[in-house]
Amino acid sequence: MRSSPEAGRLVKPQGANGFFSRHSMLLSLLCIISFSVFPFPAYAQGGSQQTPAASLSPQDESKQNSAELATHDEPTTFKLNVKLVVVRAVVRDPQGNAIGGLRQEDFRVFDRGKPQVITQFEVEQPGALAVKARRESDENAGDFAAGATPSNAGNVPPPQHFVAYVFDDVHLEFGDLAQVRRAAERHFATLKPTDRAAIFTTSGLTSLDFTDDHAQLHETLLRLQPHPISRNLGLDCPQISYYQADLIVNQRDPQAIQVALQEAALCGGPTGGNSATMVETISAGVLSAGDHETHVSFDSLKDVVRKTSRLPGQRSVVLVSPGFISPRLQYEYTEIVDRALRSEVVVSTLDARGLYVITPFGNASQQGGTIGGAPPPPDKMLIENAAILSQADLLAAFADDTGGIFFHNSNDLDEGFRRVAETPEYSYVLAFVPQNLKLDGSFHGLKVTLTSPQKLTLQARRGYYAPKNFASPDEQAKQEIEDEMFSQEELHKLPVKLHTQFYKATDQDAKLIVLAHVDVRLLHFRKADGRNNDVLTCVSALFNRNGHFIQGTEKTVTMHLKDETLEHKFGSGITLKTSFDVKPGNYLVRLVVRDAEGQMMSAENGTVEIH
Repeated sequence: MRSSPEAGRLVKPQGANGFFSRHSMLLSLLCIISFSVFPFPAYAQGGSQQTPAASLSPQDESKQNSAELATHDEPTTFKLNVKLVVVRAVVRDPQGNAIGGLRQEDFRVFDRGKPQVITQFEVEQPGALAVKARRESDENAGDFAAGATPSNAGNVPPPQHFVAYVFDDVHLEFGDLAQVRRAAERHFATLKPTDRAAIFTTSGLTSLDFTDDHAQLHETLLRLQPHPISRNLGLDCPQISYYQADLIVNQRDPQAIQVALQEAALCGGPTGGNSATMVETISAGVLSAGDHETHVSFDSLKDVVRKTSRLPGQRSVVLVSPGFISPRLQYEYTEIVDRALRSEVVVSTLDARGLYVITPFGNASQQGGTIGGAPPPPDKMLIENAAILSQADLLAAFADDTGGIFFHNSNDLDEGFRRVAETPEYSYVLAFVPQNLKLDGSFHGLKVTLTSPQKLTLQARRGYYAPKNFASPDEQAKQEIEDEMFSQEELHKLPVKLHTQFYKATDQDAKLIVLAHVDVRLLHFRKADGRNNDVLTCVSALFNRNGHFIQGTEKTVTMHLKDETLEHKFGSGITLKTSFDVKPGNYLVRLVVRDAEGQMMSAENGTVEIH
């Protein structure tokens, strides 16, 4: 699910489509396309010969094509977008199970307390996808002529679920990291053949791309170590945490300031105005260091979400962390959530602290829970408790806003990894166009409710930031194409048939051919100057068995067809040809064709096994 350039259009998953429907719309990336325009050949029509509607010599058709059909690399211009806000909602019963069967009228959405009109609604059910994928693979078998090898030879199941595990080594302490590392090791041993896992860290110092290689996963887990950025954060006297520094500097909280001044006095520091200056200086330093750590963590998480969004299947991100706060980075947080929602990436979180007990002044740097030999100020414990509890707020928000699971307050980390790696069996994607939206970058609080709660709980995002400006048509066109290519969906708005075949030149080299036949009878041509005009934007891509992009590009086909040519194309259609030089292996193929004039889209997917 993603934003559309049109207020009333949200391209949605097709219900129970297979792996290469919602689970595989991701098989896209900009593609290396070599276009050929010719009547669709027999081998691409399941072996049935098709008779052209008009008889033209090759020379005449070549001249006609050059005058009436052209390809180029410039972006197609789409309509300027308005802000379409996407909200993913997960509804759970008292046992925590996601429930289905709800309809659009069962939901209410409020933007800053004002009810909104839900313009788009979709029920997502990832569990039904694999079955249809297998059925479609069987139905497509044998769809090639003699001499060509069918794309689904061997019927090897493609990857269906990609999970990126992000270990927060910036904030994790060694003891907690050791515990979650052992649990992750046991969890990886349970991965299915269609699962792919990746390991990333918030520091960016340790990573492993998506793979099903258990040895690589094991070796990468062993390399995980804590990598704090600010090692002496809050160890001055007075001891001021990142949380308290935010209260002092950003919120001017009188209680937090008074506690810090009392601590300064217990430390034997300066008094009066000098004490206040010292508290301000230490707080500013702690706040700056904490902001930097959070910024680094958010940047890493944003990169992981972006990388995961470009994979051909069901996508999840699991953040393993003790939690942290983001007092001045709410906009950056919302950017991550927006990207995850638009790309259908579910973010789940696991509190690495397990079932923890707040120990009064348990910092090892404090001797016997005292400061300078004296007990700490009475309100210090209140601030410390609030700081510890606030760390979990961000983890809960990520899960709620994207439809994931927040696993916390439990030492059963095996169960925790099992639950956070799953995606909800049912989720609901709602979208609305805010009324009279101002381009001021302001925050809009959201609330989603059920008309009949019936003891159900509902997860949904808590807000969004208004844009500061709308994209230009060219920028929007580029973003629209990219979103479509990196989406999970399979669409059938345009009559496009995808076929693949390959020829082996040697044992180690093969030519993979991707053919897309477009039935022009349903295109929306614009008549001008005696010609029928339309533009097809075509993208195609190739991915390996782990979902890693291999090669791809984008081109456009511009049509200025005479009436007689269009009549001929009604019978023969247009075939677009793409060639890839590949090695033996398993591949995922993605093709997207867009009609610029009619704003129609087709997205087709396939698998190829080359022996």
